[in-house]
Amino acid sequence: MASEPAAEVPGTAAEVRQEDEPVWIALPPGLLKMRRLLLVVWLGVIALAAGLLPGLLAGPGWAVFAVVPLALMAWGWVMIERNWRSWRYAERADDLLISRGVLWREETVVPYGRMQLVEVTSGPVERHFGLASVQLHTAAAATDATIPGLDPAEAERLRDRLTELGEARSAGL
Repeated sequence: MASEPAAEVPGTAAEVRQEDEPVWIALPPGLLKMRRLLLVVWLGVIALAAGLLPGLLAGPGWAVFAVVPLALMAWGWVMIERNWRSWRYAERADDLLISRGVLWREETVVPYGRMQLVEVTSGPVERHFGLASVQLHTAAAATDATIPGLDPAEAERLRDRLTELGEARSAGL
């Protein structure tokens, strides 16, 4: 007699876990490009200064000091991508989740009813790359959170949605 597969019982732990799993949204690649460009520009200038000044003043052998910033640039290139991949956020029914970190994972849960202010900011470099950041302020300073490097349209959509949900679920602050 062949055994029949067990019927799934509604509300089992596996089914509840699948329904509760948040849909994570990763940051766009523009943030990675921006951060890598800043790394190359700043460490390139430092490498040039570290190699050129000692090379001119003390002799060509001292230009080897340019290797240190160049090595940092290679290491930073990889680390920036690892950090960028670690950032993600998810909108759930009652709160917003923000997850980040490579070695030390940090997950921030911001309840919609506790949000007091949602800001969209974009500095000159971010605007050049078509990026914006969303910053969430709550009553407790420790739960303030930021989502960097979003497309401006997504940042505005998120700000409007979070503001609407915050007003609807206001916790009387």
